[in-house]
Amino acid sequence: MFGYGEGDFVRLRDEFGNVWNGVAEPQDNNLVRFRFRDQTGKSITGISDSFGIVLRDEKGNTWRGFVE
Repeated sequence: MFGYGEGDFVRLRDEFGNVWNGVAEPQDNNLVRFRFRDQTGKSITGISDSFGIVLRDEKGNTWRGFVE
């Protein structure tokens, strides 16, 4: 997945071309929680810290990466 963000809004595109719109919610201890939905109503959630990001969909598929 790759994408961009502005403020708390984030937009991602996955390897199949699906677009995911979501929000980034700052938490305590440098954590950020993410929530995304695509155009069909599927969801992805995840969390990020200073080391990277982990996202998981409803089926248990997981994406690991980093935020620049």
